[in-house]
Amino acid sequence: MNSTSSVRRRLLIGVGGAVATTLVLAGCANSSSTSTDTLDGVVIGTSDVITSLDPAGSYDNGSFAVMNQVYPFLMNTPYGSPDVKPDIATSAEFTSPTQYTVKLKSGLKFANGDALTSSDVKFSFDRQIAIADANGPSSLLSNLKSTAAPDDSTVVFTLKSKNDQTFPQVLSSPAGPIVDEQVFSATKVTSDADIVKGKPFAGQYSISQYKAKELIQYAAFSGYKGLLGAPKTKSVTAQYFTDETALKLAVQKGDVNVAYRSLSPTDLASLKEDDKLKVHDGPGGEIRYIVFNFDTMPYGAKTSEADSAKALAVRKAVADSVDREALSEDVYKGSYTPLYSPVPDGLTGSITPFKSLYGDGDGGPDADKAKSTLTAAGVTTPVTLNLQFTPDHYGASSDDEYALIKKQLEDTKLFKVNIQSTIYDEYSTERTKDSYPLYQLGWFPDYSDADNYLTPFFLPSPGADGKPLDGGFLLNHYNNPKVDALIEAQRSETDTAARTKDIEQIQTLEAGDISTLPLLQGAQVAVSGKDVKGVDDALDASFKFRYATLSL
Repeated sequence: MNSTSSVRRRLLIGVGGAVATTLVLAGCANSSSTSTDTLDGVVIGTSDVITSLDPAGSYDNGSFAVMNQVYPFLMNTPYGSPDVKPDIATSAEFTSPTQYTVKLKSGLKFANGDALTSSDVKFSFDRQIAIADANGPSSLLSNLKSTAAPDDSTVVFTLKSKNDQTFPQVLSSPAGPIVDEQVFSATKVTSDADIVKGKPFAGQYSISQYKAKELIQYAAFSGYKGLLGAPKTKSVTAQYFTDETALKLAVQKGDVNVAYRSLSPTDLASLKEDDKLKVHDGPGGEIRYIVFNFDTMPYGAKTSEADSAKALAVRKAVADSVDREALSEDVYKGSYTPLYSPVPDGLTGSITPFKSLYGDGDGGPDADKAKSTLTAAGVTTPVTLNLQFTPDHYGASSDDEYALIKKQLEDTKLFKVNIQSTIYDEYSTERTKDSYPLYQLGWFPDYSDADNYLTPFFLPSPGADGKPLDGGFLLNHYNNPKVDALIEAQRSETDTAARTKDIEQIQTLEAGDISTLPLLQGAQVAVSGKDVKGVDDALDASFKFRYATLSL
């Protein structure tokens, strides 16, 4: 196992120094703001969106940022490491090839006083699978067959496939928060109001006040007995901003002490010139990509001109036509770098099949190749593409990003692109209802393993009725049995070389099918007031943002 510094260096080099997630801290010593003066502790500003406070009802960075503060996990990542260790457990290990047994610490309680036992753990995972919300993380539990609680301190997970090398990481992921069975519904997503009222929190913090789209106030929870220890910051307020410009101004004026996700490349460049601020690099793994709905895209399975060969030709022609380098430089000023695989650079097994298979064979576009692909399949041009994106969830630069993609595609004379934008609250629901034939998504990893860029995306996920849903959490109706078999195989493969080969083959097969078109990848960056402590620890190697490390 590498040291903390070498792990951080490896992850930074792997993502090419790119910047996707932005953290800006202003020391409150120089702040003249009345808003921070009237609040105790650290004030954090963000433009992220919270879909739900219920772990079963959300699978996005904004919601998971909250869950990391207030819910306990069986496994968690120590500060500065991407590797998991027991959190509220004393031990966690395979007791047979298909059974993973966890022993809980004694005397665990939620902030409301309810005892936290193995019954709550079983309840938490059972409800994830039973609810299988379209916006939830149940796809991460595709290998979980059942959960048992033989006594108050023991949990036994029975898995479908043997020796799952990723399961300990899954327990630290968005599918892993432990909730209070006395507060949460077993069969449906629980409302934010009921959650806040019920105080079912047992992480480093509890929520003392919540106003949707406005603020969350956190108070340190003295009953937390987990891996991370007591927080340095006893009180935290997270304020939510609707646009990046307001967030930038707030941190410059000292109205917030911390600005985290997201600032535009232009804003970030100007903040770097502020001599009161300091830039910190942190590990990341965020990717940006386009999803093709295999039912509703041109020539999709449920269109009037359904033709799988023509649909594939359209996807390949789009892949031939996109100029990632221009997106990186013209829109993001190099803060994102081109991505040619579902798995980003820096992770074991990552290769670049989209670079060699499409365009000029070296990462650039090739309109002539795109035309030949469409002509050979008998596709009439121009092909109309209805492309959807969200202007608020992945940063305001999404407008420029998708305007440039539209221009790139239309400049080939092969496509007519209709682009539309939808605010994320509606977008996150509509994309799961086949409303968007092609649409934007981004991904912030749950854990630092190539599997996290494969299983959730491409392996069928369990539906609420028990039937598998093609396309993982994307729900885009993509299915390739060879890909499914290889994903299952790599999860249980204990030989590193053999597992790496499986991961490489999965990427090659998916690149041939193009369920998703990878575009860009990036890492975290922090800009801080020079007197703010804990910045490097907050930009954690596990990709989680830790409020508890910050102090003023």
